[in-house]
Amino acid sequence: MVDTKKLFNLFQKKNINFFSGVPDSCMNEFCNELSNHKNIPNIVAANEGSAVSLGIGYYLATSKIPCVYMQNSGLGNATDPLTNLMSKTVYNIPMIILIGWRGAPSINDEAQHDIQGRVLLESLKLFEIKNIVINNDKDLKKAENLINYSKRNSARVALIFKPKVLTKVISTHKENRNKILREDFIVELLKKINKKTKIISSVGFNSRELFFLRKREKITNGKDFLLVGGMGHTAMTALSMTKYTKSQVICMDGDGSFIMHMGSLSILNNFNSPNFKYILIDNEAHESIGVQPISINKINFKKLSESLGFKNFYLTNSKIKLKENITKFLKNKGPSFMHVKIKTGTIKNLPRPKDFIDIKRNFMIN
Repeated sequence: MVDTKKLFNLFQKKNINFFSGVPDSCMNEFCNELSNHKNIPNIVAANEGSAVSLGIGYYLATSKIPCVYMQNSGLGNATDPLTNLMSKTVYNIPMIILIGWRGAPSINDEAQHDIQGRVLLESLKLFEIKNIVINNDKDLKKAENLINYSKRNSARVALIFKPKVLTKVISTHKENRNKILREDFIVELLKKINKKTKIISSVGFNSRELFFLRKREKITNGKDFLLVGGMGHTAMTALSMTKYTKSQVICMDGDGSFIMHMGSLSILNNFNSPNFKYILIDNEAHESIGVQPISINKINFKKLSESLGFKNFYLTNSKIKLKENITKFLKNKGPSFMHVKIKTGTIKNLPRPKDFIDIKRNFMIN
């Protein structure tokens, strides 16, 4: 294993004091360590490309090397600025990239990580990003040499971490004060939808709880399409459907997914979609990968939804009005936006959906 504190101390030794990224399960302990040092800038970005761009701005202002962290699935979001903007044939900007390696060939991982897991090292080679896999404390010397290489050559380099390699760091993140459980909301929603309703749910606990609760409660109303990958693309998958079906289409999105590609909802006015129902489930955290914080609590979602073209807005932040708000939300013509404030926490031993072709086939049956 790799001592997380030693990794952090290496960055301090090399005078790397700016961090930004999208947290993932592989890098969660490092993010916890960063949170213990309030004097070190650590910006949880909306998406990986944004984190890279924040790093570029830091470098342009200070001439110091930034560090950006991400899961390998987020490399696609970061590819444009990493290659077309930062490469040695353009602006030649240095950066240290920490990559959580899901789907590594030596690991039995979830199906959605298979392709990107297999091609990670090849992709980095094609992008001309030197890299090493960090497996234990001895590899930290190799990491230091790679950081030195980055400084000498103004190069982008990557340190890669497989799951559960970093030692545990106690989280200091505080729980929010919301009262509604995700489970409470999903069960009530499933009870009230009609038989033809289509639900598109975002990656993480939204889809996993929906999958589990429908079976546990034996509810057959409606059908679900579970995004087990493609974070940030839930809304557009659902919105596209509204143009080609008369059924009610519900997008059940998470806060991390929402901010990742928030600008996509700006095309809502291009659709005449009274059957579009958007639900933002918000616990102010990337919960499924370690409860890393998401800073969206100062956004006025009512004004935002109106400016995007939603006709109705419903804030659900108490159990008292939960049933009433869901009823109004489903009954009134859309497009409608519901903001649901939930507390962190999920169902114990929550299963993962596996039979993806069956899920797709069942969803597409009218």
